[in-house]
Amino acid sequence: MVMTIVRRQKARLERLLGQFPAVGLLGPRQAGKTTLALEIAGSRPAVYLDLESPRDRARLADPDTYFEENSGKLLVLDEVQRAPGLFQSLRGAIDRANRSGRKNGLFLLLGSAAIDLLKQSGETLAGRIVYLELSPFDALEVDDLNRLWVRGGFPPSFLAADDAASFLWRESFIRTYLERDIPQFGPRIAAETLRRFWTMLAHNQAQLFNAAALARALGIDAKTVAAYLDLMTDLLLVRRLPAWHGNDRKRLVKSPKVYIRDSGLVHTLLNIRTKDDLLGHPVAGQSWESFVAETLIGVSPDGTEHGFYRSAAGAEIDLLLKLPNGALWAIEIKRSSAPDVERGFFSACEDLNPSERYVVYPGTEEFPLRSGVRAIGLHALSQKIARQS
Repeated sequence: MVMTIVRRQKARLERLLGQFPAVGLLGPRQAGKTTLALEIAGSRPAVYLDLESPRDRARLADPDTYFEENSGKLLVLDEVQRAPGLFQSLRGAIDRANRSGRKNGLFLLLGSAAIDLLKQSGETLAGRIVYLELSPFDALEVDDLNRLWVRGGFPPSFLAADDAASFLWRESFIRTYLERDIPQFGPRIAAETLRRFWTMLAHNQAQLFNAAALARALGIDAKTVAAYLDLMTDLLLVRRLPAWHGNDRKRLVKSPKVYIRDSGLVHTLLNIRTKDDLLGHPVAGQSWESFVAETLIGVSPDGTEHGFYRSAAGAEIDLLLKLPNGALWAIEIKRSSAPDVERGFFSACEDLNPSERYVVYPGTEEFPLRSGVRAIGLHALSQKIARQS
C-alpha cells in the first residue's frame, strides 16, 4: 500500500501564491519540492520546466517571449539557481503582468541552494517574491517517529520498503551530492575530503563548532573548513545553531553548535543501519538532540528566533525558541524514558526566566517534573509550537 503524506506547507504555499507574484520554494534536493510543486500546478493552468534539463533550458532561449506566451499560467521553474540570467526577465514579466491586472501567482521558483537563490532573486525581485522552505518530512507529517529518526525525512528514504533499501538510497544520495551536485555550487573540492568533513560533523553532531580542530584533522586550514561549512549550510544540509546572547551579565559560550539537519544522513555517514545499531552507538544521544531540535525549529512560526544557551559556569539549555509574540520557551532534550533535569538547566532558567520549560523525551505521556518543567513527547510539543503561529 502506498503511503500518502500531506505536506504541511502545501496550504501555505497556495496562500502565498495568491498574495505574491513569485514564490521561492527552498529546500535540499529530494526533499519533495518538485512533487509539491506539481501538485499545486495540477490544480490550475501551469507549465513546469526543469532547468537542469537541456531541453527545458532551450525553451527559455528567449525568456521574455516564452513568459509572454505563457502569461496566463503559473510557471514553475525547478532548480532556478542554475539560470541566474533569468531573473531580469522574471522581473520584466512580473511588471508587465502587474500593469495588465494580473498581480499574483505568476511564478513558482524551486531552488536547492538557499544563498545563491536569495542573492540572485533579491537583487532583481525585491518586493515581488516571498520565500518558503520545504524540509524533508517532519514529526507533524508522519506518525512513526522512530522510523523518522533512524531513516531521516527525505521521502525516498523514509518510504523505502525496508531499512536496507533506505540506507542504500541515502548512500547514493550522499555520493551524488559529493560527486555531482556540490561541484556545481563552488570551487572544485575533492569528494573524499568533503565526505571526511561531513563524516566528522556527524561524529560531532550537536557539538560546538571547532574549526581549528577540524582543520587539523583534515590537514587543511581553518578558513577552508569555514568555507566547507558555509557551502553545506547553503545547501540546507547543515544547520548552525547560534549561541544565545540574551544575558550581558554572564560569560556565555559564543561558538555555534553545528549539526547535519537530516538524522538519516548522519546515520549513513556513520554506517548506522538500524534502530538497534543506533541505540548501541555513542552518537545516539547527540543524534536524538539534533533530530528534536531540527524538528522543533522546522515547525516554529515565521519570525521565531532559535539558539542554545551555555554559560562558563555550567548553565545550559539545549534549545531556546523566542516566538513572534515575545514568549521564550526553554527546551531540554533527553533520550531517556525517565527524563530528569540537571542543575544547569535550572540555573539557565534563572538567568533567562522563560515562560515555558519542557523536557522532550521519547515517550508520549506529558507530565510535570519540578520547578515548572514538564516532560513531553516530540509530537505533542511540535503541535504546541505550531499552534503559536
